[in-house]
Amino acid sequence: MGHLAVLATCSLNQWALDFEGNAERIIESIRIAKEAGASLRVGPELEITGYGCLDHFLEGDTYLHSWEILAKIIAHEDCQDILLDIGMPIGHKNIRYNCRVIAHNKRILLIRPKIYLANDGNYREMRYFTGWGRTKYVEEYYLPRIIMTITGQRKVPFGDAAISTLDTCIAPETCEEMFTPNSPHIGMSLDGIEIMTNSSGSHHELRKLQTRIELMTEATKKCGGIYLYANQQGCDGDRLYYDGSAMIGINGKIVAQGTQFSLQDVEVITATVDLEEVRSFRFAPSRGVQAVQNTPYQRIEVDISISAPSDRAEISLKPTPTIDIRYHSPEEEIALGPACWLWDYLRRCGGVSGYFLPLSGGIDSCATATIVHSMCRLVHEACENGEEQVIKDARRVCGEPEESTWVPRTPQELAGRIFHTCFMGTKNSSADTRARAKELADAIGAYHIDLDMDFLVKAVTDLFSLVTGKRPQFRVHGGTKTENLALQNIQARLRMVLAYLFAQLLPWCRGKQGGLLVLGSANVDECLRGYMTKYDCSSADINPIGGISKTDLKRFISYATAKFNLPILHSFLTAIPTAELEPITSTYVQSDEADMGFTYDELSTFGQLRKNHKLGPWSAFNRLLHEWGDRMSPRAIATKTRNFFYYYAINRHKMTVLTPAYHAEQYSPDDNRFDLRPFLYPPFSWPFRKIEETVAAINAREKMD
Repeated sequence: MGHLAVLATCSLNQWALDFEGNAERIIESIRIAKEAGASLRVGPELEITGYGCLDHFLEGDTYLHSWEILAKIIAHEDCQDILLDIGMPIGHKNIRYNCRVIAHNKRILLIRPKIYLANDGNYREMRYFTGWGRTKYVEEYYLPRIIMTITGQRKVPFGDAAISTLDTCIAPETCEEMFTPNSPHIGMSLDGIEIMTNSSGSHHELRKLQTRIELMTEATKKCGGIYLYANQQGCDGDRLYYDGSAMIGINGKIVAQGTQFSLQDVEVITATVDLEEVRSFRFAPSRGVQAVQNTPYQRIEVDISISAPSDRAEISLKPTPTIDIRYHSPEEEIALGPACWLWDYLRRCGGVSGYFLPLSGGIDSCATATIVHSMCRLVHEACENGEEQVIKDARRVCGEPEESTWVPRTPQELAGRIFHTCFMGTKNSSADTRARAKELADAIGAYHIDLDMDFLVKAVTDLFSLVTGKRPQFRVHGGTKTENLALQNIQARLRMVLAYLFAQLLPWCRGKQGGLLVLGSANVDECLRGYMTKYDCSSADINPIGGISKTDLKRFISYATAKFNLPILHSFLTAIPTAELEPITSTYVQSDEADMGFTYDELSTFGQLRKNHKLGPWSAFNRLLHEWGDRMSPRAIATKTRNFFYYYAINRHKMTVLTPAYHAEQYSPDDNRFDLRPFLYPPFSWPFRKIEETVAAINAREKMD
């Protein structure tokens, strides 16, 4: 029998600046951990404030309220007799830090500031915080009076240190630090620290969880040790969805894993681990050579034990066995991540009673509607499982009185009350798209309306003709490119006006309170290419597919056809993608890919080269010569490259009004903070000239051969 300890970590659905709600969820997680017999509870990064406060981290109020909430937590009767690892921002010597506070029985043992800050992609931590930068360095922090009155302490250690208990040693690292080449856990393990914690605010991105788990298991696969990973879970007020997956590992093996997508506000996982397993794992001579050369951490001593007393351990405890890690397929991630994000957004948006979606009969709006159906399925399942918070939120969103006992009997019943769809047809719409939209709405239970807006389009064009004396014509009727584009855009923009009108008044028509949030349905590839009308029906309140590629959306629809038993989805997959903004003739049907000059797969490739691989036009062209050279001529590759960057540049301004979208792809063009590039570009004349010279040289060599 070794030294057995029950440890707890958690995923919390925190909300930026919801200090009271965040405190309740933290206390509840501590309560659950204690009931499971845990001696250590680890929470997510910045859990007191929520991670996504953005520039509110520059405000003194945020730091004051954080201390006030911490005081409430550490003084709470349910938060005693357990070692607590809590995340919050702290100001020290007029510098802002992202910190962990280690506390036990109304005493603060250590404040550990984050050493390495996340500052790429969606993260701008250096805008708000300063990295500690001084590893294994500790100084004194003078506590605010509100804390002094509770702890009786005037000052506490502040810096990179470890907690030494009677039976083991514990030290924290925070989120980004696990991703760095020389992670703190390396030095920690060499210094004999046996339990390492990681508190994160890590967002969901398709196929990202594998990377995170590989890094976590690798942290102890070579070094040995126990690793506790905590994470935020849910939408805390922005485009990101934090995808939980709290985990506990030992010596490179996972023994506990939480859910990646969940409607629960508090999820706590526990595991019983044997400290002796760590010690025997580390008894390797080569490790010993490096360990004796390692500079030590300052240890903060505390007279408590993490492991259970031997008599209790012999009776009731045994080590938690290794588990198989659970991964969702990308199709499942699309079904679950945006659905959970939509539910959080809806339940936290005051005065809102549901969603409105312009349902065109195309695959993008179909995917959006299917994600809402997935949301309804998750909510219905949670209600059936008796999850009180979900039931309470569902009743409130549906306008039920507080004393109501109503719960949705099916996902369709819920959708009928909160999801509204509308087919906005014109004479350019086909009967097929109209029928597909209605059949899908019926299958998922949405409240659907069908309208024709030709008279509205005619009224606007008649007004233009009255004022100017000119009447624009479509290209198929002899009009110019300019006329043709203007006539398409007016249809799209009028749909946006109608969407917001119906979103505001449909609940009123049905005798309900509140308005509806308008959903957009432009995918990441169309945004990247700019194949969308500015201020059209893709301009909405939020967009669940705006960060997802067309390729992944098609796979998702194929998956959902069988998973959700929606055979109507198959017809969306086989239909040619079309905007249906031009007249259909016997010889012409508008096609998205023909209009764009790219397939959606090609757009995905350019998006990845531009953002993920950080390639400009010249480097992208050279890379594609190798990747596409076996099926496309240098001239064709050059044309594709020039056209992509040309259209990307002239349409970049559209990203300044892009609907806030669920973040899912690394090459998202969202210019709000993920893709910080200009929206007014000069011509790419220099790289384009180099591309042309290269094509000419290749052609000349081929003629000589």
